[in-house]
Amino acid sequence: MAEFTLLHNPRCSTSRAALDAAEGADVEVVRYLDTPLSYADLLALIGKLEDAPGDLVRRDARFKELGLSDTDVETPEQVATVLAEHPALMQRPVLVRGDRAIIGRPKDRVPAFLRGE
Repeated sequence: MAEFTLLHNPRCSTSRAALDAAEGADVEVVRYLDTPLSYADLLALIGKLEDAPGDLVRRDARFKELGLSDTDVETPEQVATVLAEHPALMQRPVLVRGDRAIIGRPKDRVPAFLRGE
């Protein structure tokens, strides 16, 4: 089992930067758009997340097109439901190490997390 898991979108420059920062580390790369996380997996991820659950959801044009608002993604259960149905709305990258996880934005959070800080 890898020391780190990187939930990665190769089309995202911030996600690619996190992958570069993790070079040489024991990392499992999960392309979450190709292999979406289940509701249960998302709840487990949210339980490890150092950020607020709603921060895991991108507030982009697609979010608005779906008619979603901040009140739809306040609780872990709401976030897991939305992301299980619409994986493209997941903020990226996400790094997981043991019982800790972070959203790798801004980019400078990633090296510190990889160092165990």
